[in-house]
Amino acid sequence: MTPVIAFGEALVDMLSSRLGDAAEGPETFTPYAGGAPANVAVACARLGLTSRFLGMLGDDHFGDFLARELEHHGVDVSGVSRTREARTALAFVSRDADGERTFDFYRPPAADLLYRTEHLPHGVFSEPAIVHLCSNSLTDDAIAATSLAITEMASRAGCLVSVDANLRHNLWPEHSIDVGLVTRLLDQADLIKLSTDELDALRGDHPRDDWLAERLAAGARLIVITDGPGAVAAHTTQGVKRMTPPPVKAVDTTAGGDAFIGGLLAALADHDWQRPNWQHDEAFLERALTLACRCGAHAVTRPGAYAALPRREDVIDS
Repeated sequence: MTPVIAFGEALVDMLSSRLGDAAEGPETFTPYAGGAPANVAVACARLGLTSRFLGMLGDDHFGDFLARELEHHGVDVSGVSRTREARTALAFVSRDADGERTFDFYRPPAADLLYRTEHLPHGVFSEPAIVHLCSNSLTDDAIAATSLAITEMASRAGCLVSVDANLRHNLWPEHSIDVGLVTRLLDQADLIKLSTDELDALRGDHPRDDWLAERLAAGARLIVITDGPGAVAAHTTQGVKRMTPPPVKAVDTTAGGDAFIGGLLAALADHDWQRPNWQHDEAFLERALTLACRCGAHAVTRPGAYAALPRREDVIDS
């Protein structure tokens, strides 16, 4: 199987004890290891892949907590750097009655924004790998330059680049996403994952089909669009394949999208993605979307991120 390398944000999700408007007793917050790319690294490791995380943690209690959790779940942390120049980021997570969450981020400043290309381990892209990241590592000029440089280096080395849009308006200056910058990152990807809401935010008044065609023309092989519990649409230059996730009662949607991506990357890691036109293999798309949907559905039925992510036996028929 091809190894997965995830780069970017790792933070601590402080999950509220309240679900919806329930207000019995004092509100408390439980720390869970999180951060979208870190979640994906754990998702892949729990599915049996060789998984590595690249990023910066604060040299503090929460940084120690994240490093331990990543290692505990089988992620290679030899590419993780530590700093005393900023603290590990926190996100306070509230949930509505359906498990949908809102975030209140304590970032910036945060350690993950201080990662630079000089922190990359020697020879990190010397072997074929799937390299995954998201737009959270574009929110200031320096980390954006690092992210774009890493995707270019990985692509030039023959790796497959995966990007999850994962838009979080409140991480950006004045809560305003730089659509042009996010689009630039997407256009360096072979695989793009985004939600219907993120698609609408990025395309603006541009027709949906035209925007997707532009991403495919820019080099994306596969664009996967999720819609919560609704149907998933996988777009290639040859058309669209749709699949509906299994119905579940959501408790916490924090890691649902990251679990979905983990399943997608696990299927891709077991596929001959170096073959031309791998994305047009119908049997592969069926397997990949089935596994991704099962992984996402499993994760939202449990609280938190890492611990909610499925193992292979949870989602693959014996």
